[in-house]
Amino acid sequence: QVQLVQSGGGSVQAGGSLRLSCAASEYTDNSNYMAWFRQAPGKQREGVAAIYPGGGSIYYADSVKGRFTLSRDNAKNTVYLQMNGLKPEATAMYYCAAKGYGGRWYDSIFYNYWGQGTQVTVSS
Repeated sequence: QVQLVQSGGGSVQAGGSLRLSCAASEYTDNSNYMAWFRQAPGKQREGVAAIYPGGGSIYYADSVKGRFTLSRDNAKNTVYLQMNGLKPEATAMYYCAAKGYGGRWYDSIFYNYWGQGTQVTVSS
């Protein structure tokens, strides 16, 4: 069973930065496509960014392009989400997720494993 352990997050003022980390217990064929999702109160979970095994393919939601950067360190089985220029609408619970090949990167139903969640709060 693959385990995803998240760290980082917290509270910051608008325009500030935070970094989230997600360490996987292992990478398998069923869990080496990594992504971050977020869910604000009363809203659906939405894909924020995803990175494929080689790191060459990275996808971002339009709302975060140019401000968020997703990277991975395969030697550490860890992905990092650097969030700059944070806006109050980014306030949400953020989840790391992993899946195998196939499926839309932004669709949570394709993901097999989930981290415990971490709160990000951006004040105006």
